[in-house]
Amino acid sequence: MWRRLLICLVLLGTLLAVPFYFQEEVVEKIFSDDVDTVVVICAHNKTIRDEYEQAFGKWYKEKYGRDVRIDFRTPGGTSDITRYIDDRFHAEFRYFLEKENIPWKAEYGDIFSDRRQKDHWIRKKFLNSDIGIGIDVFAGGGTFEHSRMAQKGYAVDGKVAERHPEYFAEGAIPAEFGGDRIYDKNGYYYGVVLSTFGIFYNKDRVAELSDPRPPERWSDLSEGRFFNTLVVADPTKSGSANKCYEIIVQQCMAQAGNPADGWRDGLNMLKKIFANARTITDSASKVVGDIGSGNAAAGTAIDTYGFTEELWSAHRFGDARSAYVMPKGGTAVGADPVQILRGAPNRKTAEAFVDFLLSMEGQKLHAFRAGTPGGPEKTTLHRAPVRQELYLPPHQKNLFKSDYRPYESGADFHYRPQWTGRYYTLLRQVIKALMLDPHVELQRAWSAIIAAGGPEKVPQAMAEFNKIPFVYADAAKAAASLQISKENSASQVASVLRRWSEDARNCYLRAEELAKEGK
Repeated sequence: MWRRLLICLVLLGTLLAVPFYFQEEVVEKIFSDDVDTVVVICAHNKTIRDEYEQAFGKWYKEKYGRDVRIDFRTPGGTSDITRYIDDRFHAEFRYFLEKENIPWKAEYGDIFSDRRQKDHWIRKKFLNSDIGIGIDVFAGGGTFEHSRMAQKGYAVDGKVAERHPEYFAEGAIPAEFGGDRIYDKNGYYYGVVLSTFGIFYNKDRVAELSDPRPPERWSDLSEGRFFNTLVVADPTKSGSANKCYEIIVQQCMAQAGNPADGWRDGLNMLKKIFANARTITDSASKVVGDIGSGNAAAGTAIDTYGFTEELWSAHRFGDARSAYVMPKGGTAVGADPVQILRGAPNRKTAEAFVDFLLSMEGQKLHAFRAGTPGGPEKTTLHRAPVRQELYLPPHQKNLFKSDYRPYESGADFHYRPQWTGRYYTLLRQVIKALMLDPHVELQRAWSAIIAAGGPEKVPQAMAEFNKIPFVYADAAKAAASLQISKENSASQVASVLRRWSEDARNCYLRAEELAKEGK
C-alpha cells in the first residue's frame, strides 16, 4: 500500500512539475531579445486588440525588421484605468522619495500631481524624474481624461510632429474641430479616431410604443412615451457616457441662449431620461447590446458601438432591426486619443505604436471594412478616422459606412469647454446624487406625472421634480465642495453628496404626491 502511495505521489509531482518546466522556455521565448514589447493599457474590446496586434506586428516588421508584441492591460473602463494610473504613480513616487531617504508626508500625494503647485519642490521633483509605472501607452477614453493625465504630469511629449510632420499637414489631421482638440499642441496626446454620440434604438420595440415615431433628438428620450424602456450607462463607471451627458447639457445651454438656464434645463432633461431607464449599465458598450436584443427600446450610444450592433443585427436577422442616429440639432465630434506615459519602459516601441495608429495603415485598419485592401483581417472595427484624406473618393468605397461624415455631420455643434469642461467631474457626481442614488423615487415621481397627463397638467409637481441643488453661477463653489483637501475632508465631501441625494429624494416624493393630487 505504501509503495503504491509513493508511486502515486511521484507521478503527481511529475505531473505538476511539467508546466513549470515548459513555462521557463515559453517565458524566455516571449521576452527574448528578438521580440520587442509595448505595454498598452486600454478599455478596447478583444476584437480591436486582436486586430491591433496583427496589423501592428506586420507594420513593425516591415519598418524595423523585428517582431513585436503588444502586452495589453485591461483593468476595466476608462474611469477604472485613470484610477489605476493615479494609484500607481502615487505609489511609485512615494517609493522614489523613500529611496532617496526623503520621509513621505501625506500632503505630497496631492502636491506631486497638481499643476497648480508648479513652484513646489515636490512637483518639480516629480516632473524632472523619469518615474514610470511599467506601462508605455494609455489608449482610448476621450480627450478629457487624456488632458487630465497630461496636466497631472503622467503623460510626456510623444514627438510625433518631429518624426512625421506630414501627419498634421493641411487636409490630414486637424488640430481641433467643433471646439474640441484632436491632438495636444505639446504632444501629450493624439486623437486616433473620431467618436460621435447619438441615439440607438430598436425599431420593433419603438413601433410598440403609444407614439411609434423613431427618436430623432435628445429631448425625445425624455418623453413619457419612453418610460421604463430605455437603457443608459452609469457616468461614474463610464467616461464616454459622462461625455454624452455633458453634450446634452451643452446643447441645452446653446438652445437656451445662456449657460445658466441651459444648465438647469440640461440637468432636468437628464433626470427624465434616467427616469425613463429600465436598466443602468456600468459600461457604454452594454447599452447597444440590450437594445439590439430587444430588452430596451432606445438609449444613448457611441457611434462605433451603434454601427457594430446595427451590422450584427442585419447579419443575424436579415435586416437591421436597430439603428444609430445622430440627434438633430447636432452632437459633438470628439477624438479617442493615445498618449505615452512618463517613464515608459519601452519608449522607442511606444513611439512606433503611436506612429502606426496615426499612419495611413493604422487609420485604414480602423476605418475600412474587413477584407478590403488595408482593412482589418477578420472584423470591421467601425471607427471613424481622424485623417481627413480617408473621407475622399479614392478611399470612400472601402469605408465601413461610405456615407458617414463626422467632420460634416458635427459641424453644426460647437463644443464650448468654458461652459462645462471644468465641471466634467462635477456633472457625474451630480448625476449620481440626483439620478442614480434616488432612482426609485425619481421613477415613481415621473410615473405619477405621466399618469396625471404630463408635466403641463401638474405644474406644482414639476416644480418639485425640477429642483436642483445649486444654480450654474454656484457651480464652481459646488465643485470645490467635492474636492478633498486639508480644509475639506472625505467625510465632508460625502456629507455634501448625501445631502444632495436626500434633498432630491424628498423632492421626488413631494412631486409624486402632488401629481397624484392633480397639482
